[in-house]
Amino acid sequence: LVLMDPYNPAEANWKIVIPEKEEVLTAVVLTGGNIMAQYMKDACSKAFIYDMMKMQYEIKLPSLGTLSSFSGKREDTLAFYSFNTFTKPATVYKYYLKTNASTPYYEPKTKFDLSKFTTDQVFYKSVDGTSIPMFIVYKKGLVLNGGNPTLLYGYGGFDISITPGFKIENVVFLENGGIYAVANIRGGGEYGEKWHKAGTKLNKQNVFDDFIAAAEYLIEKKYTSSSKLAISGRSNGGLLTGACMTQRPDLFKVALPAVGVMDMLRFHKFTIGWAWTGDYGSSDDSIQFKNLYSYSPLHHLKTGVSDPATLVTTAAHDDRVVPAHSFKFLATL
Repeated sequence: LVLMDPYNPAEANWKIVIPEKEEVLTAVVLTGGNIMAQYMKDACSKAFIYDMMKMQYEIKLPSLGTLSSFSGKREDTLAFYSFNTFTKPATVYKYYLKTNASTPYYEPKTKFDLSKFTTDQVFYKSVDGTSIPMFIVYKKGLVLNGGNPTLLYGYGGFDISITPGFKIENVVFLENGGIYAVANIRGGGEYGEKWHKAGTKLNKQNVFDDFIAAAEYLIEKKYTSSSKLAISGRSNGGLLTGACMTQRPDLFKVALPAVGVMDMLRFHKFTIGWAWTGDYGSSDDSIQFKNLYSYSPLHHLKTGVSDPATLVTTAAHDDRVVPAHSFKFLATL
């Protein structure tokens, strides 16, 4: 975070207020004469109070979860923020700067007993040894016998971070004995731009390797088995699902690619697809063509293979990922 004079804005005149940290700085708000700085560490929110010179203390957050930006005025001694987890809907908290304490201000009600569920964060190794974080959400008392139905979700692209968030459909799954897992694979923004670039263009296979390694971890640790494991993703995550099911059809029982980018050789020729070449590259380039072809889901469906049970979803008038991707993939499958 830097301070600049709008009348003398040259970079040489900037003053550093908060130095760069290993964690990703996502937002700052000036409240009560202090700077409330929001960071992301291991795909979870962290927050700190700074004055104009140095850090004062870490803000106590309720648990592992996702914090919305603080809301408060410069002269206030309190602020508001929204915080949610995989097992608790977005709750508005009132935060008191003088005591570093938060109290619930508004909490949505559900008909589920959310105290029955818990979330673990684990770290597993990908093929190249990179440590990848993963959230695993389940009902307390779970028995690790390899027989639990499990839904593994991922995205892995465009500098987008997948952080804890409440979805009622996931709670229905958990209530019925399911496990919900989220792998924070490369290509996202969880650890900054280096993490993002490690999952783009000629490095895109890292994304699929990370996701496949997540599935193997869940099986190795007896959370589930191949006969009980489903994978899911939307848009770029649909590409992820399609690529992984074609690369390792033996590893998954069910695949749920939603509005996926399935034809990696022609995606840039339709609607907004040209804008994705920054992450994917383009088949107009001979080197990138070979790389795109190496994992393009449409081009790697094979005869004589027992593919996972697959539900492909799209939207008839989707002007971002055009339905042709899903139609061609499903017709070929």
